[in-house]
Amino acid sequence: MKFRRRFKPDMRIDAVPFINCIFLLLIFFILTPSYIASQAIKVNLPKAITSEVVQEKSMTVVVAKDNTVYLNERAVTPDELAERITIAAEEGSSVLIKADRDSSLGKIIEIWDLCREEGVNQVNIATMHEMK
Repeated sequence: MKFRRRFKPDMRIDAVPFINCIFLLLIFFILTPSYIASQAIKVNLPKAITSEVVQEKSMTVVVAKDNTVYLNERAVTPDELAERITIAAEEGSSVLIKADRDSSLGKIIEIWDLCREEGVNQVNIATMHEMK
């Protein structure tokens, strides 16, 4: 006796949407790191033979090539910088100035004087160590 099935389940799985999702995720994870790296502030530090490594934690102020001042990778105004330096002086932390070698010396001196006015005990300038 032959029995007929009335219901035939469709066991076919459509893989195209799954492959599309995997492909888009792959593209996303390949391209994301290149955008993250490009957001950093590029500073070409000057070279010095007598530079030393600073081990203590300090507040970092970055002066870019176009004399824009950054704090925590965000551009700040002179008033905002003065407020943050005041807080750093109250906490007793030092200030590290990372200035591009093509930035204005006057801008660096302004930041240095601001640190001294607010009572920061130690102000350092970042350099690249040059071998003799």
